[in-house]
Amino acid sequence: MPDTLMPSPAREYDAIIIGAGFSGLYQLHALRDRLGLKVRVLEAAEGIGGTWYWNRYPGARCDSESHSYCYTFSDELLSEWQWSERYPEHPEIRRYLNFVADRLDLKRDIQLSTRVQGASFDAASSRWTIRTEGGEVFSAQFLITAIGCLSSANVPKIPGLEEFRGDWYHTGEWPHEGVDFTGKRVGQIGTGSTGIQAAPVIASQAGHLTVFQRTPNYSVPAQNGPLSEEFKEELKRSYDEIKRIMRSNTNGHPFTIQDRSVFDLTPEQRTEVYEKAWQKGGLQFRANFRDILTSVEANDTAAEFIKGKIRSIVKDPATADKLANIDHPYAAKRPPIDSFYFETFNRENVSLEDIRADPIDRITPDGIRLRSGKEIKLDIIVFATGFDAMTGPFLRMDIRGRDGLTLAEAWEAGPRTYLGLGVPGFPNLFTVTGPGSPSVLCNMPVAIEQHVDWITAAIAKMRADGIATIEATEEATADWVAEGNRAAEATLLPQASSSWYLGANVPGKPRVFMPYAGGMAHYRGICDEVAAKGYKGFDLAPAMASAK
Repeated sequence: MPDTLMPSPAREYDAIIIGAGFSGLYQLHALRDRLGLKVRVLEAAEGIGGTWYWNRYPGARCDSESHSYCYTFSDELLSEWQWSERYPEHPEIRRYLNFVADRLDLKRDIQLSTRVQGASFDAASSRWTIRTEGGEVFSAQFLITAIGCLSSANVPKIPGLEEFRGDWYHTGEWPHEGVDFTGKRVGQIGTGSTGIQAAPVIASQAGHLTVFQRTPNYSVPAQNGPLSEEFKEELKRSYDEIKRIMRSNTNGHPFTIQDRSVFDLTPEQRTEVYEKAWQKGGLQFRANFRDILTSVEANDTAAEFIKGKIRSIVKDPATADKLANIDHPYAAKRPPIDSFYFETFNRENVSLEDIRADPIDRITPDGIRLRSGKEIKLDIIVFATGFDAMTGPFLRMDIRGRDGLTLAEAWEAGPRTYLGLGVPGFPNLFTVTGPGSPSVLCNMPVAIEQHVDWITAAIAKMRADGIATIEATEEATADWVAEGNRAAEATLLPQASSSWYLGANVPGKPRVFMPYAGGMAHYRGICDEVAAKGYKGFDLAPAMASAK
């Protein structure tokens, strides 16, 4: 047999990490530099950054405030890096992650341009075999997915796309060289967080922008701007307190939810609170009252305030009505923040198509035709249609556990995990911010650090005690799925039927509320208790007993 056809010998490691974003970088540092393990990170992209390597669309920036959207495990990193804006744009986030990787000397153990095709667990050796699309083979005791919740682009299957004579792009796979919209007729499909960020920037460049809106959305102004030197100095003095707040509250942000009900105030007082929050901007708008996400009546007060703002900003009443015709509670879907999104519809070169009333029929060679027969001529189509969130990045790999069980089979009716960290039937597989954890309902770096620290401590315990495998039990997983459903139903979150939290943006995907809605601080306590009780809910098997 020619050498070119010989299978590659497996390269052996203690742990293989998939993904080189926030999760993968910290997990590499924790396992390599704290535990002394031999670790390799496999990353499909040509550079580090995770979701921020791919998301370079116009207006792409973080919706967590910059001083909280960073690692907190190192005082040195905190003191050496300074953000420039309240909400950092994508290039600055990539610069930050490269700064961290260089400062911690991580890049020597990161293999870029390496997409994992699949992985299989061998019970006899208690090891994972990982295969890449390039034909490389790796072997490791531990397989850790740090693949992110929003990394599998969702391009809707609209008839005729292949016939379109213009150019089309998905915001999650944006060309690194950018796109020139000058003088172009642009159609943007999607008005979630991404579309709300992209539309104002595209409109400022395009000859004409048509926004195709199926689901109107709330949005609060970001009130973004440069960070003052005074603010930066105050951060240095108060960061210990900021870290305490982020690690002890519901959503990992640097603010607490006010312990008061909407109905503790008069309508006039509530309006004053909402107005001040609107002027301040950002996600803290939803933290003014404790019952906004648990009471429909309380939520209605915030929803009506924002709808009123939309109608006051957008000059054309018909357009304003379309934008304010929102069918779900405020913050039941990911709550966007924006820079002049609603103001964009006052531009003469911007129009809005309500595709809930008149759906897209097909894409034609020259544009988009609606069911009514109306055709909008376009040069460029932008799909701001989000991701196959949380499960998509997992299921595009062929991951096989005990007895050849595929993850796709295990999750056929929706994702089932224990704590969002482990999956029954898949020993030594750890899922950083996986389904069933707070993840996307939080400021992600806080959730990531908690998971990485927990995983690292579990692996350290296993090595100290001679444990070969750790595996979530079916009973604990069933109980956790029930707890996840209970936590979600205690809120208004499941009432947004079109939410990607439920997988509703992907046709055929099971409708399951995927993140854990019980709050980050509460979840942290549960994970700590599981570890303190000898990793209750996980089967720990010594080397001789692991091949069961």
